[in-house]
Amino acid sequence: MTSPASSTTDSPRAATPLVIAHRGASGYRPEHGEAAYRLAVELGADAIEPDLVATRDGVLVLRHENEVSGTTDVADRPEFADRRTTKEIEGRVVEGWFTEDFTWPELSTLRVRERLPQLRPGSAAHDGEGRVQRLSDLLAILDGAERPVGLVAEVKRATWFASIGLPLDELLAAELAAAGWTDDPRLTVESFEQTVLGQLRERGVGGRQVYLLEKAGAAADLVARDGSAATPYVDQLDEASLAGFAAAGLHGVSLDKSTLVAPDGTTESRVVDRAHAAGLEVFTWTLRIENHFLAKANRQAGGKAATGDYESEFQALMELGVDGVFADQPDLAIAVRDGL
Repeated sequence: MTSPASSTTDSPRAATPLVIAHRGASGYRPEHGEAAYRLAVELGADAIEPDLVATRDGVLVLRHENEVSGTTDVADRPEFADRRTTKEIEGRVVEGWFTEDFTWPELSTLRVRERLPQLRPGSAAHDGEGRVQRLSDLLAILDGAERPVGLVAEVKRATWFASIGLPLDELLAAELAAAGWTDDPRLTVESFEQTVLGQLRERGVGGRQVYLLEKAGAAADLVARDGSAATPYVDQLDEASLAGFAAAGLHGVSLDKSTLVAPDGTTESRVVDRAHAAGLEVFTWTLRIENHFLAKANRQAGGKAATGDYESEFQALMELGVDGVFADQPDLAIAVRDGL
């Protein structure tokens, strides 16, 4: 993924990190809504990151999870009361309303709302102002932008969707082809499951591929295959594993920021350096300004929703040499980056 904010060199390390709007400008507007995406473009984000899940009729929609009661008004819609159900997904019992139980015409009637209203009342003030978006809707926004803006599409819960007859690799490959995005240089695809990235490559999807790793747990595709013997994410950050990712055709890894920053605010560069040595780019998520999300050392007075010393944390992470950061308030991340 390249943009005016990065330099193209033989090294995987960018001169300055890309700022990727996490679910749009989700610190200011309800995540994954049209307003959040358009604001991210306006605020100067280098790219936008949506999460991809599927409807019953195979339409890719943009939601953080396939369970949507926390981010839409579905619980207030009596016509959908009978869709409430309980499922076991990736070892967790989840109750609510799920995208795969709706057709797109049904889901398109839902209004978006702020997922964290107590932390973000300003965003919550915009509840109901927009509807659920499809991938095709976001592609149209990006194609209509006055400057190049990248897409970092996260394929969500691929193993689960494949198990219920909705293969996300097939749906995404078809959608990108229809929109002329298959080999678009603005395209990056990421996932917490390496299997689906390989499947997309086999289907001819170009662009860059990034493997997401959490600080705890193991990838759902590995758990489905190996059960309790599945390799934890933390054990996939050694030199051999990182070299294996590069050999498999991946372009980068994306790390939970708690992998890089400790509660006392100190940062650790070894994983970043190791990944760069393997020829991989490194991204980190998620940069947010509220005390609740900051390292303890960077929290300030005012409670969880108050703004903390985010500048120190953002700067420390960027100075590790990461190639990109995911941010809920992309304008503030850009300001820190520009001050490096």
